[in-house]
Order: sequence, then structure tokens, then C-alpha cells
Amino acid sequence: MCTRSIPRVLGSFQLKFAFASVLLALLLFAPSKAASQSKNFHLLEATIEDVHDAYKSGQLTAHQLVQLYLDRIEAYDKKGPELNAVISINPQALQEADRLDAALKSSGLVGPLHGIPVILKDQMDAKGMPTTLGSILFKNYYPDRDSFVTEKLKKAGAIILGKGTLGELGGGDTFGSLFGFTRNPYALDRTVGGSSGGPGASLTANFATVAVGEEGFASIRRPSTWNSVVGMRPTAGLVSRSGMYDGAPQMNGSLGPMARTVTDLAKLLDVLVGYDPEDSLTALGVGHVPGSYQEFLDKNGLKRARIGVLREPMGVSSEPASQDFARVTAVFDKAVADLKAAGASVVDPIVIPRLKELLAKRAVGPTEPDDSFKVFFGRSAKPTFKTREEMLRSPDFAKVVRYAQDRLRASSDESRHYQYLMARDELMINVLNVMADNKLDAIVYKSIEHQPTLIKDATSPPYVNTKGAPYLNTFLVFVPAIAVPAGFTRDNLPAGITFMGRPYDEGMLIKLAYGYEQATHHRRPPNTTPPIPGEP
Repeated sequence: MCTRSIPRVLGSFQLKFAFASVLLALLLFAPSKAASQSKNFHLLEATIEDVHDAYKSGQLTAHQLVQLYLDRIEAYDKKGPELNAVISINPQALQEADRLDAALKSSGLVGPLHGIPVILKDQMDAKGMPTTLGSILFKNYYPDRDSFVTEKLKKAGAIILGKGTLGELGGGDTFGSLFGFTRNPYALDRTVGGSSGGPGASLTANFATVAVGEEGFASIRRPSTWNSVVGMRPTAGLVSRSGMYDGAPQMNGSLGPMARTVTDLAKLLDVLVGYDPEDSLTALGVGHVPGSYQEFLDKNGLKRARIGVLREPMGVSSEPASQDFARVTAVFDKAVADLKAAGASVVDPIVIPRLKELLAKRAVGPTEPDDSFKVFFGRSAKPTFKTREEMLRSPDFAKVVRYAQDRLRASSDESRHYQYLMARDELMINVLNVMADNKLDAIVYKSIEHQPTLIKDATSPPYVNTKGAPYLNTFLVFVPAIAVPAGFTRDNLPAGITFMGRPYDEGMLIKLAYGYEQATHHRRPPNTTPPIPGEP
């Protein structure tokens, strides 16, 4: 080879090398076909982030998403397994979706829940939709305005998709004279728990992205557990109850977030909290809200955490000697082992002095039910009944389910209520002392101590209701609790673990719950509600 040809040969070699380098870079850094496909939107188990990514990429519109959920409700709520989890659909849902789609094109997302369809427990007001309380008594009651929480959801860009079933008149298992009973998607012959059973079943069946429930006893944690979703009852005073039946001036009841993931729950909680002059209890929450609860989403959140295990049975009518109880215990034992494996320091067991003795003193104030009735319906120019007594005298009251009748007719007196208040203070001090003495970040216990109740047992004498439901957090009122899926029993029924913390320590509970969720990934959708034909 002559020397004059060397530059030409080198130039050819350099060109080929450059081309090969570019090709190699494309192969290394361009997304593979599988990776590209993994970014495609799938409705089943879709999170808020999944939805927003699909909106931004143009794969999905809010109109399309609402229609997809409506199609699933049509296929599985009144047909197929007939879950019967949704009482009413927002007639303006698609129009609201269109408005949000136009806003996205012109200026981007309008808020943190832009285009996110939400199911509300039908115990809170949403203008244009009836607030039925699951009862024939209120089938035609349309509120004049939104609840405070509904207003906040709408301002954040959420779409109120529908209202979920509930324990009639806001308590007990999910049965009502207006709708019948709701079936558990994991076992159609069993209940969904209560009283936020409709939102729980709607989430696990993928009828919406997130939901809002209410808890005054165990009404968020029980349906969350039995539907394998996440649910939190926040500290009293963080979330307003204005526009919620059975709310202020009582203190026990609180609206709270429900979701399929802890991340979505934290995002929803960010929107729900806030001061409301109409609910004076929210003044206590001022100064206790962080910049965002999402700051606590740490997958290593269990490392170096100290957790106390409360094993003493305390659920309603629990039967510790039964096989049913033992099957839940087996799941709980595995959950405690998982906490240790994820890096938590576990104090097992802890003992809270006089726990059950003090819990037995629960009572409501003698005027609280009447007062809360007046506050709720006082927001309306045309209430169905002017007083609670008028409601009880209605001829239709005889059609109300037995549990709700008994609950509403129950009475209390000042002496019993005083004893409860004294017991509440004592138990709160006992709990906090145990946490301080053991340097605990949280206490864990079985979300529900029994498997989901059979519908036949719940709807016929002796009317099994709330069996196995612990109510320690709602007895104390000013402590938060979050229920997280812990897997399934030998009978393939959902079970859960509850983290309970100090007042206004929701951030810590989210951190621990997220760490547990990420270490275990127990959530799985039910087989009764698979993707329908044509669903992405």
C-alpha cells in the first residue's frame, strides 16, 4: 500500500467506526420494544401517576378514562358478578372530563388530581347527585351544595364519578333498604365490610382510581381490609366533616382516603386536609399538616423503625379460639415477620393496661345524634326531614335494615358519656405511655380479626355485624390509623395490618405503610372483575 492511500483508508475506517458507534448508542439507549410497550396505559390497577402520564403523552383523555370506568361498572356492578357497589353515577362526569381535556390542551393539568375519577361514600354531599345514605328514606334528597371535601376534590381537578354503597344511614355492614347488599369481589357470598363498603369494592374492582370513605367505628379500615386496598382514618381535625352526615359536632366520624396504593392515598390525603370554618374541629389540625404527605414515601421506611405488636384480641365479638380467627392470625404472624425482614425493630407483644375494660365504655353524648342531624340538614333549604325524631317516625323507617334501626334507636345519657370521656383520656395516656416507654414509632395490630362475613349470616338473625373489627383508633379519636393489605388467608380471603400512631403523625404512618407495601406487594385484583373486551 502506498503512503498516499493511507489517509483515504483511514477516512473510510473512521466513517465506518463512527457509524457503528451511532448504531451501538441507538441500541443501548433507545427504548426496546418491550420497554416501550411497558409504558402503554393499562386501566387495571392504574395509579394517579399512570393516568397523568397517559394524559401528557396523548395516549388517553379524561373523557376516555371516565368511559372506561363506566363500562366496567356496567359490566360488573349490575351485571356479571353483580357487585352492587355503586348507588349513583354523576350525570355530568363526561362533561366535566371534556372540560378538563380542554384545559389540559390550553394550559396543562389544573391540579394534582386532574382528571382523576373518584368514588365517594354516599354519606357526603356532591351537588347534582342525591345523598341517599343507602336508605329509602333519602332516595330523593339532593343537597344544595357540595361538601367541603367535594369542593377541594373538584378544585384539585378530580372528577366525581359516582357514589358508593354504605351501611344504611352511615353505619354497620354494607346493606341498605335502597340498594340491597354489596358482594365482595373476592368471594361473592361474603360482605365487603362496612360502612364504606361501596368505595372499597369499587376500588378493588377498578371502577375508579381513588375513593373517599368515612369512619366513625371501623368503616374505612374494615372495607379496605376485606377488599385488599389501603385506607386511612386521619386524626380528628385534619379533614372537614361539613356536608357529611353523622359528622360535626360529634368527634368520632371522619372522612378519609382510600386507594389501591399508599402513594395514591398520600396524594389524595394532600387534597383532603385543611381548615374549614364550618367544621370548628379542623382548627385543631392547623399547624399539623406537612408540605406534602408524599414526602414520607420512603421504600426503606421500615429500616430502624420501632414497632410495637398489639396481639390482645379487641375486635367486636371476636372468637380467638375459632379457626376463622386463627387463619387471620397466620397472615398477621407473617406480616410481623415481614416487618422484621424489612429492617424494623419489633417489640412483640406490647400490653396496653386496661385495654378492653376501657374500650367497653364507649358511648355517644345524649344530644350528639340530634345535633349532628341538624348541622347536616341545616345546610339545605329543603331537607327531607327537619329533625331526627321526624325521620324515626316516618312510615318508611320500618323498611330500614335492622342494624341501622337498632343503632339509631339506641340511647345514651350524660353519665355514660362522662364515663366514656374519662376512659378515653385514660386509654390515650396508657397508649402513649407504652409508646414512650418502648420508644415506638407506631403500633401494629390486625386490621380485622376475622375473615369477611358471609352475606347469609349478616342478613339473617342474629345479624352478624362488625365481627372482628377493632375500634381503638376511633375510640381515642385523636390518633390516625392506616390499613394495608397483608395478603390472603388459607381460604383465599383478604387480610390486613393496621399501623396506628401518635396524634397528627400521619406522615410516619405513611412512611411505615409504604415501606411495608413495597417490601411485600400483597395487593392483587380479584378474578371476578378481569379486563373487559377492548379495555387497554
